[in-house]
Amino acid sequence: MVEQLKVTSPFDGHLIKELPLNSEADIEKALQVASALSKSHDKRLPVYERMAILEKTANLVEQRQEEYARQSAEEGGKPLMDSKVELARAVQGIREAARSMGGLAGHEIPMNLNPASAQRMAITIREPIGVVVAISAFNHPFNLIVHQIIPAIAVGCPVIVKPARSTPLSCFNLLDCLFEAGLPREWCQAMVCSGSLGEKLATDPRVAFLTFIGSGKVGWSLRSKLAPGTRCALEHGGAAPVIVDADADIEAALPSLLKGGFYHAGQVCVSVQKIFVHESKVHEFSTRLAKMAKELKVGDPLDPATEVGPLISIDDVNRVHDWVTEAKSAGAQVLTGGNKMGETCYEPTVILNPPANVNVSCKEIFGPVVVIYSFTDRLAAIDQANDSPFSFQAAVFTQNLDVALDTVKRLNAKAVMVNDHTAFRVDWMPFGGAKESGMGVGGILPAMEEMTEEKLIVIKSKAL
Repeated sequence: MVEQLKVTSPFDGHLIKELPLNSEADIEKALQVASALSKSHDKRLPVYERMAILEKTANLVEQRQEEYARQSAEEGGKPLMDSKVELARAVQGIREAARSMGGLAGHEIPMNLNPASAQRMAITIREPIGVVVAISAFNHPFNLIVHQIIPAIAVGCPVIVKPARSTPLSCFNLLDCLFEAGLPREWCQAMVCSGSLGEKLATDPRVAFLTFIGSGKVGWSLRSKLAPGTRCALEHGGAAPVIVDADADIEAALPSLLKGGFYHAGQVCVSVQKIFVHESKVHEFSTRLAKMAKELKVGDPLDPATEVGPLISIDDVNRVHDWVTEAKSAGAQVLTGGNKMGETCYEPTVILNPPANVNVSCKEIFGPVVVIYSFTDRLAAIDQANDSPFSFQAAVFTQNLDVALDTVKRLNAKAVMVNDHTAFRVDWMPFGGAKESGMGVGGILPAMEEMTEEKLIVIKSKAL
């Protein structure tokens, strides 16, 4: 009898659907199919066919985005208002991949610069790297899959995707659209399986590229076990810092940072977590942010009015509560929140001046908690923000251009937003972390580039 996976709502636990779990034999078969495709130049889909498939896929997703947004909200807990935004972004991302295919090109290498290179012409072309394995996370169950498998399909790589076990249905919705748009099924196979089988899939020597989104512990472990030659992109978490200088426009900063901190209950790798506020503004800022957080509507993600939904698991609710309790016991002020709301939700919480050694200060919270620190010296605040194993996205709020650029230069981050929250992203921009936050670059075109290899062609001819 095939073991079944029960997909349930993280809000109230109701059963959404049961799916068969894939076995080790299923994974072996998927690898055989994908490997055979990657070796066969004759079976490779022409660029114009792939472009047409992606354009049709985008149209199908657009037609069904209301239905798919509800599915995403139900299985992942992201509020419906935000799931609708996710689906709109997914449509845009698929179209971006189709458009980017025309710009994915090689270049000419100068020749005839010395006698040895005379009568030669050299160009590079880009070729698909081979079998791509995509292991995804729960927090953006549709759009993360788009960012991992659509670039692979665009460049002509067969892809095997393992969605998060808590949110597999959004993945299958995307695959349904791809197949209906004309993609042969063998080019994109989904495996719903245990973590151990996921590791077997990722570390198989037939895999050319692993794209992983999830915990740093799992991602770095997988990287250490990859077969020789397998390349990878890892996207983990962070503890996104924000510098709010003395001259910052508080009226503009507050709603931006409220959204960046509590969007999807803080379960985003670049959620606003640590806000360093100049001492002249810290009282006003923290008081007002706490008031705004207290007014957020928490509850059923399918309610159109809900702004903060559940955490993905009861264990995460308990973990967040333990960390907040620890900070409070160590002398931090809990300005609002700090309590569980039933078993699955947690109050939006604002903490002022927690010690540097407690969990909310030195680890990724991944929950609806924002911490604020008062500073007098901006450079010292930047040093404190940089004293972290994470490096992903950061932000600075100031009306002084020199201060903004100086802070951008000093912050240890792969991307710094000026007068915007740390969770800002559009789907064509490069996106990725450093240090423990990951390696490689995401984004539609950057991922397409990573999933291809350049081949050099040198032509010798007396006519040159």
